[in-house]
Parts: sequence; structure tokens; C-alpha cells
Amino acid sequence: MNRALNFNAGPAVLPETVLREAEKNWLNFNHTGMAVMELSHRSKEYETIHDQAKLLLRELLSIPDSYDVLFLQGGASLQFSMVPMNLLTEGKTGNYILTGVWAEKALKEAEKVGNTFISASSKHQQYQSIPAENIEVSEDATYLHLTSNNTIYGTQWQQFPDNVGIPLIADMSSDLLSRKLTIENFGVIYAGAQKNLGPSGVTVVIIQKELLSRSGNHLPTMLNYNTYANHNSLYNTPPTLAIYLLKLVLEWAKEFGGISVIEKRNIEKAKILYDAIDCSEGFYLGHSEKESRSKMNVTFNLTDDETAKSFLHQAKEEGFIGLNGHRSVGGCRASIYNAMPVEHVIQLAEFMKKFREYN
Repeated sequence: MNRALNFNAGPAVLPETVLREAEKNWLNFNHTGMAVMELSHRSKEYETIHDQAKLLLRELLSIPDSYDVLFLQGGASLQFSMVPMNLLTEGKTGNYILTGVWAEKALKEAEKVGNTFISASSKHQQYQSIPAENIEVSEDATYLHLTSNNTIYGTQWQQFPDNVGIPLIADMSSDLLSRKLTIENFGVIYAGAQKNLGPSGVTVVIIQKELLSRSGNHLPTMLNYNTYANHNSLYNTPPTLAIYLLKLVLEWAKEFGGISVIEKRNIEKAKILYDAIDCSEGFYLGHSEKESRSKMNVTFNLTDDETAKSFLHQAKEEGFIGLNGHRSVGGCRASIYNAMPVEHVIQLAEFMKKFREYN
């Protein structure tokens, strides 16, 4: 069976070797006579999967012992609420940098919990850039929240704010594991898995242990980070199958060469598509400013709506899946996460060139 040319923004393409390994063990994992999703989450077989996934994350991302790694459910959207519920202490203000729809949603949820302040925003520019300069932090700020990569608009932080004097909280749902990070520069990193880490259903939270003291006992049990930290994310039944697939993806990433090799390939893939846009003499119009371009989501439009519709129609006929832009902005979007083969990106660039020549 030929694999689809899958440029979906998420759930997104997974490594073929991961899917084949899961298929091989689908009905009988590790000679148990059961599938992974049938195993008790209290069994030794599952706990091994669980602990290996955590260890691999720590190894690949160089997560120090001063941080906890948690597995939650609810996606990044639940973290929009959990972050302020756990970290926005009374009399303090949560600071937010707006770079797109998901940052707006995070701010909206925080406003329901306590005081908020917009430290920077590129909304007036239709989110075409990252407002990395002139970040203003309120006097009573307790954390600074940002979205590291903006899937809808195709922008990405190239360098993160430093020396802000408060914990930096980052929604990295669409670029965690795609490039090197200094974990110590962040108080919390959270990510829904369905871009680079695995399938939908599990959310990874990397949290500085000293921040756990902010989570008050008044919080509902399942919305308190300490519940997960104190019980190895096994207080209740975790998304066992999603965590198993996360483990397989992490094993693939390690065998592939680790973060440095993955980052190099992601730079290569992005350059192929941005070159196709930049060399089109205005036929393709990139949404984001060049210094803010995402290496995960390449967003672009064409000169008019009819040409764009024709492009998407012909692309689908050629087997390219998921190139429609987000419904809120339209246009086109090619999501090229870790598991996207370079060959598929080259095929898309060649199609873009041919379409331009014929139109």
C-alpha cells in the first residue's frame, strides 16, 4: 500500500516504522496474549512502557532532574486552564504574548481564573510575525506565556525571551522534539502529542518541580499538577495506547539520530518549500514574515481565490492530503513535522513549480 502524501496539521503523519511496529504487536504485546490497550495500567508490562516513554523524553530533550515529566489528557486546550489554575497565584498577574489563535484561547481561559496582561502582540499585523522585541512584563507578573509555533499562521519563535525574571510557560504542541531546547529556560512546557510526539490522546507536561508548590489543595484533583507528579501520572487510567505509540515515536527519534539530526532535516524540508515560494515571482504568497517563518507549518496563498481552489483541487488529485489552510484564514498550509519524509516535500515543491508553469 502506498502511503498518503499527508500534510495534515494534526493529527499528523507518523513514522511508518512506528506504525509497523505497533501493527506487529497489535494483538499480542510482549507475549501477553493482549493488545496494549487491553493491558491493566497497573501491570508490569504497561508500567515498563510508561517509564520508558518518560526516560526517552528526558534523554532526547536533556530534561534535568529538577523537572517532572507528566502525561495528561485533554490536549493543550486543557492546559490553557490548568496553567493559570495552578500557577496564577492570588494578587499576581499572568502575562501573555499573542501570536495567533491558540495564544488567544490560552489568554481567554486565564481571564476566567485571574488577572492577565498582554505583554506583546502581533495581532495588528494579522499575526504575520513574532513580536520578539519590546516585550513588556507587568510589575506583579507571575509567569510569561507564549505559543512557540503557530500552526495557523506559519510563524515560530526563533529565539525565546530570556532574563524576564519570571517562569516562561510555553505551549509547544506543534514543535516540541523538532529542535534543540534549553529546558532550564522554561518553567513549564506543554504539548499535545499529535504533531511530532505521537497520536492524539496524550499531553506531555514538563514542569519545574519548584513550581508544583503553587498548586493549591483547593483545586479539583484532576486539575492539580501534583496529582500527576505524585503518582507518576498513574493516579487514574492514562491513555495507555497513546503513550505506547509515544514511546515508539521517541525510540524512532533516538534511532534517527536524536534532536540535532531531526532539527537539521526539518531545516532542510522547510527550505525546499520556502524556496518554491520565494522563487515563484509572486505567484505564491507566503503569509509570515521571513524572520518569523515556521519550520513546521508553511503557510501561503495564491494571487486569487479561484487559482487557490484550482491548486488545492489538483493537489488532491495528485495525492497530496491536508493542504487546505485553517478555516479561519484560508489559503494553503503544508505541515512538515518530524515524520514527514523529505521525498514528500520535494514532490510537493515540484508540483508547485509545475502548477505555476501551467497557470
